[in-house]
Parts: sequence; structure tokens; C-alpha cells
Amino acid sequence: MKLKQNTTLNEVMMMEVYAVGSTNPAKINAVRAVIIGETQRVIGMEVSSDVSAQPFSDEETMEGSLARAKGCLVNENVTIGIGLEGGVIETKAGLMLCNWGALMDRNGETIVTSGAKLVLPKLIAQQVRSGRELGDVIDQFAKESNVRQKGGTVGVLTNGLVSRSEMFEHIVRLLVGQYQFRKR
Repeated sequence: MKLKQNTTLNEVMMMEVYAVGSTNPAKINAVRAVIIGETQRVIGMEVSSDVSAQPFSDEETMEGSLARAKGCLVNENVTIGIGLEGGVIETKAGLMLCNWGALMDRNGETIVTSGAKLVLPKLIAQQVRSGRELGDVIDQFAKESNVRQKGGTVGVLTNGLVSRSEMFEHIVRLLVGQYQFRKR
């Protein structure tokens, strides 16, 4: 966020700093799309998810989002930490993409939510089940690099109709909306 030219030091100190527990542009852009106030700023931070590189359940993916949100609060300038984590979950319909988000503030308020799920094609699911990370598999499948930092797996599998950033934006809206509701 760019500050107005006449912004005072007091106004800067009153800013809410939302930290995203990642430097992935898709995740940071999702938060920036929701946090747009003049007294709010969004930053990305390199934070560990404390889960495997390829989370393989709703529980593990949720835990990753919680660890990322909590990790942001290590920085004393951060007001609110947001963790966004993608993973996969085995279902009767097949291996599905899943995604979770967590929001934590300095008072210990914690909110978690999950987003859309979609079945992965069998060829992709097979490779992920064999131990490969979905990001690497989708790069190979789409014949691109760093798909996770662009449209993501969801972007590839929806023919660009839904991007990873949009999917996470939905989660951020659920998190922030609940947070605002609880603070009324």
C-alpha cells in the first residue's frame, strides 16, 4: 500500500498490519483484494507451515494454515496473521484439492475456515499418491513452471475460470467477515 504524501507518523503507527504467512503472490494478492482500507497494510512473510510439503488431509492442511498465521505474529509490528494452505484429501469421489485459511490476532482470537474442493484427474492423483508434490505434478501436466504462484492447480483444472488467488480470496473473505462480525 502506498501512503498518502501527508501521512503522519501517528497515522502510520495506527495502521493495522496484516501479514500473510507466505511470499507466494497468489496468497498475498488474495489478502490484498480483501484488505483495502487506508489504515491497513498487507505484507508477505516467509513462515513455516510446520506440516509436510504436501499436506494430505483436511486436518493437516488446516494445521498448516494455523501455523502460518501464528508464525506471522512473531513480528511485533503485525496486527493480524493470516495463513493460507493448500493440500489434498482422499474421498470416495477421488483425491480432491482442498484449501484452508486461518486468521489470528494479538488477543488470541483465532478463526479457521476452508474453501472449495475439486476432484483431481486420476493421472494427477496417482502421482500425488505416489509421493510427488501437487505443485510439481501440475507444473509438468500444464507444461509451465511455478503454477502455484500463478493460477494454481485450480486455475489449470477450471480452464482459468477460477484462479488460486480467487480461491484463496474467498477464504480470506470468510475469515475477515467472521472476524469483523465478532468484533462488532
